[in-house]
Amino acid sequence: MSIFTGCATALITPFTKDGVDYEAFGRFLEFQIQGGVSALVVLGTTGEAATMNEDEKVETVKFALNTVGGRVPVIVGTGGNNTADVIRYSKKIEALGVDALLIVTPFYNKCTQEGLIAHYNAVADEVHIPIICYNVPGRTGVNILPATFAEIAKHKNVVGIKEASGNMEQIAETIRLSKGLAEVISGDDAITVPIMSLGGTGVISVASNIAPRHMSDMCAAALADDFKTAAEMQLKINPLVKALFSEVNPIPAKYASAKMGFGEGLVRLPLTPITKVNSDKLDTLMKDFI
Repeated sequence: MSIFTGCATALITPFTKDGVDYEAFGRFLEFQIQGGVSALVVLGTTGEAATMNEDEKVETVKFALNTVGGRVPVIVGTGGNNTADVIRYSKKIEALGVDALLIVTPFYNKCTQEGLIAHYNAVADEVHIPIICYNVPGRTGVNILPATFAEIAKHKNVVGIKEASGNMEQIAETIRLSKGLAEVISGDDAITVPIMSLGGTGVISVASNIAPRHMSDMCAAALADDFKTAAEMQLKINPLVKALFSEVNPIPAKYASAKMGFGEGLVRLPLTPITKVNSDKLDTLMKDFI
């Protein structure tokens, strides 16, 4: 079961000093939908879920669902490193009516490959909506190997993996082994088209916070096998992508979205405001996309 193909935005969460900036968030959701994205990911890494309490997260999901109104799928990040708590929280988010869950590998614990299989199967057994696994070893210290994902993907509720290992050989093998079982989705904006050329079905994107139309059109070209156009669009946006990762995500994306009028750009500790040298680079590069 495909939740989406093309571009899904890993949304920032606008904050005020007192909490979530719902006014800015509502306008931002509309901006994304008008930009042509195929799905919206709430409370992922880019959404700073790690510094939000559970009440805030639940209210943010409710607000997103109400604002989006079924126009595109809403996917919510519910991962963690305590399997029992991931199950509890995932069921709570499922009950709100979301379309799918994005579940990152357990971090810090650094479980084995067998532990990854057991973790995802335990969660998938307890929910009734699709799950997209999220492999980002640079943040978690855990890497879902291709054969491991092929085993996880046998579960009927596991429909895809967001692959952000950055290792093209590994990603190619994951696509090969999981073909017909689950979809492989790019988790790296800068190599989205290469991944799609091997059979990937889209991207969960940070860059589309700033340039939703460009990223959506780039993915549409790749899905239509127009890789000449897709490659040109990939190369055009890669300098902006690099600038959006000049500091820890979502610091630059938060700054850039505020520059576009969506919120105040506040991040919560331990994240800190962007440095001037990096904000100046973003200011220059954003001009071609806004």
